[in-house]
Amino acid sequence: MASNDSERRPLIGLPTYRERTRFGDWDTDSAVLPSGYATMVQRAGGIPVLLPPTGSARPEVIDRLDGLVLTGGADIEPSRYGRTLQPDLGYTRPDRDESEFELFALARAASLPVLAICRGLQLVNVALGGTLIQHLPDVVGHDDHSGGPGSFSVTRVRTSPGSAVATCLGPEANAHCHHHQAIDRLASPLTATAHAADGTIEAAETRTGSFLIGVQWHPEADSTDDRLLRALVGAANRKGVHS
Repeated sequence: MASNDSERRPLIGLPTYRERTRFGDWDTDSAVLPSGYATMVQRAGGIPVLLPPTGSARPEVIDRLDGLVLTGGADIEPSRYGRTLQPDLGYTRPDRDESEFELFALARAASLPVLAICRGLQLVNVALGGTLIQHLPDVVGHDDHSGGPGSFSVTRVRTSPGSAVATCLGPEANAHCHHHQAIDRLASPLTATAHAADGTIEAAETRTGSFLIGVQWHPEADSTDDRLLRALVGAANRKGVHS
């Protein structure tokens, strides 16, 4: 359950995008994030803290956070996992890569609970030594995971018995997907814990160490299901008790 108003709510970091944005009389570069992320954190009992990409992350940021959500967005630069750019690679954001790879490293070193979403899962896999499929339709023969421009497709995923994802969601879940990439070689510290029917890895997690769950879908797109974020908030609260 979410914390009541008399309890201390954990601070949950949310990396933002740097994008050209129009609002009111302005058309300017901005640090932005779909509001569903902040709303999801609030519903789950946390306080959202937006983190713009301003160069390499600092330890002081992690010192002030209780949990971290690695958010969705642009493709990871393929040079980070030893590959060259392929024609169907989407847009990349090197500034986010610089900031968020370091942010994740600092979070793991501090045993900070992490929930990684879509790009976030891909970042975690690359950071821990894995690789990515640059354009998933080339491998699975369809684009059912993409959802189309500005929308999500709903994919039924099956979770692995005994996993943290299964504990949160049960044996199956409806995943709101918008991705054209996925895990190729799974990083050795991770275990794949949910798959789509076509075999695509849709979730991965660690068996040891602090809370780390990554999902290839977008839980913030489903306003009726906060179970993954509530699990993160619960882990953040437990860390706060024992810190």
